[in-house]
Amino acid sequence: MLLIGEKIHIISPKVKEALAARDGAFFVELARQQKAAGADALDLNIGPQKKSGPEVMAWLVDVVTEAVPGMMLSFDTTNLAAIEAGLKKLPAGTRAIINSTSAEEERLAVVPPLAAQYKAKLIALTMAKEGIPVSADARVSIALEKLIPRAQEVGLAMEDLIIDPLVLTVHGCQEYVPQCIEAVRMLKMVTDPPPMVNVGLSNVSNAVPAPMRPLINRVYMVMLMAVGVDAAIIDPLDQDLMDAIRIVQQRDAATPLGALYLKLHDAVAAGAELEPTDVDMADPAQLEVWKTVQVLLNKVIYTDSYLRL
Repeated sequence: MLLIGEKIHIISPKVKEALAARDGAFFVELARQQKAAGADALDLNIGPQKKSGPEVMAWLVDVVTEAVPGMMLSFDTTNLAAIEAGLKKLPAGTRAIINSTSAEEERLAVVPPLAAQYKAKLIALTMAKEGIPVSADARVSIALEKLIPRAQEVGLAMEDLIIDPLVLTVHGCQEYVPQCIEAVRMLKMVTDPPPMVNVGLSNVSNAVPAPMRPLINRVYMVMLMAVGVDAAIIDPLDQDLMDAIRIVQQRDAATPLGALYLKLHDAVAAGAELEPTDVDMADPAQLEVWKTVQVLLNKVIYTDSYLRL
């Protein structure tokens, strides 16, 4: 699985401040921390940066590639000139990801050809001009009818196309959260070979109180791994999340919590659900997972207080 570190993100006040000050040491440390924690690639989210985008991205690429030589980088901005500036700065042999194109005509016209030109991987969002479709079927239809054909048209290799069915948050969009799981499941079955599939994991807990976000993220990650997700933009500094990923990958049932993660994984993979009998409700850690699963499957209405109890 391709784990893309999310910590260099303009939404963070510290990142925004360091970027404005051109504080290279800040980004060197953050890049090295993410790599050491297990990230395979780093997402560089600089925001739109309409005027200074190319200069900002070129500077950041220089800093990060010196800190973590050979690390795959993901260029996360709507500013196409900034993306190309970053691609041009990459040392020879370093792979890149363009994050992202949508299915809107104006984006499809310019972003996939750029990915093909620079032999970069491309994250393609199942989002049209009308916005994000709520059903799994509609998201998969966008991939099949617009994203995959356009990638093929410009000569982008299937292994370099990464479909993102768009994770929505339990806070306000709870009923659609299970649809992303099913969209991933379907995307892995609709073509041969199937496209790679990515998720922006932390989106599922947007607007949730900070102490509860890691729990929601890691339980959802286990469920998404069950249906075959290939890549995820995550917080690699979240040790509990990285441990949950490791448990699934290594099939490590050495602890009661690890065994429960595997039961959850296997149930979702089979198109079934975790059963109450699978859970030791007297174990607070297992009870947390059980309650979180109910929220993520839209079985119980999300409230902050529900997960705190």
